[in-house]
Amino acid sequence: MYGNNAYNAYKTNSVNFASREQLLLMLVDGAVKFAKIGRQGIEERNITKAHSNLVKTQDIFYELMATLDVSQAGEWGQNLMSIYDFIVRKLTEANIKKDVKIVDEVIPLIEDIRDTWNETYKLSKVVK
Repeated sequence: MYGNNAYNAYKTNSVNFASREQLLLMLVDGAVKFAKIGRQGIEERNITKAHSNLVKTQDIFYELMATLDVSQAGEWGQNLMSIYDFIVRKLTEANIKKDVKIVDEVIPLIEDIRDTWNETYKLSKVVK
């Protein structure tokens, strides 16, 4: 009981005191996690598990899209927005069809995004 409360307190503090960059990394880590759980739900034929986790993944990408300032990021931002949009559309299709192959197509993209943001974060720490 105590361990669970301590973990929840730690998790809450991690989010409350995280930098914007760390929050971004937490989001994309969550996207990878939820996409994989959604895939597992499809395999298990657990519709609720599949749906809720694929929607969580979509919600993360909607948030990333909403916070991406394309006017500041230029062509790079437009390309990133296109990738985010593609992921959301494929997740929607995978959720409707309950198709593991579609999720398998998207998970590597999400992992690449996570890895790219992670590398960017590491480089920004060196520059500062």
